[in-house]
Amino acid sequence: MNSPDPQPAVVLVPRAAQRRVRWKNDLGWTTELAVRPDGASEFDWRVSIAEVDADCTFSNFPGIDRSVLVLSGPGFDLHVDGEPPAPLRLGGPAHAFSGDRTTSCTLVGGPTRDFNVMTRRGRVRHSLFIAQAPTTLERAPGLGWVVYVERGAVTLAEVRAEAGECAVLEPVSEDIPPIALSGEAALVLVRLHVDSHHSAG
Repeated sequence: MNSPDPQPAVVLVPRAAQRRVRWKNDLGWTTELAVRPDGASEFDWRVSIAEVDADCTFSNFPGIDRSVLVLSGPGFDLHVDGEPPAPLRLGGPAHAFSGDRTTSCTLVGGPTRDFNVMTRRGRVRHSLFIAQAPTTLERAPGLGWVVYVERGAVTLAEVRAEAGECAVLEPVSEDIPPIALSGEAALVLVRLHVDSHHSAG
């Protein structure tokens, strides 16, 4: 394997490259921001924005760890089999749950859009959270990022990402300098960690 560049290229995903597709259970729509491996029948990780317009059952994804975060709208109560209801509200934290479990939601006031992360258990782990630019992102072995710009704009590695766009920083194989995100923006960040025995992409 060739040594990575000092700062690997950032992959920008503009709005025009994002795909709006039906949910796996056909009960709603989601806009797919990024998935790896791209075009594979079985993903290692996937990041999307789901449209929740009514009380519904979520798709079942065996072997997948999931997190959701409310992007807009009043939010919903998430019902995961075997767990107490989880209130997801605008501005609140993400909620992690297993794609193996039966899951449904109850809206609390109207249509809601949620940011959705899925990673395949045993291959990739993730965390999902809100942040503000300017900021910096750690670049360590096996660590990658997805940066979604909710409001404003950021520049990272000479790539400018505006509202509604996202940027993917692929996992690296060794410690490299942190990457700076300049500008003023409200961000959603996905931290991806590839297990050492598995290479994503």
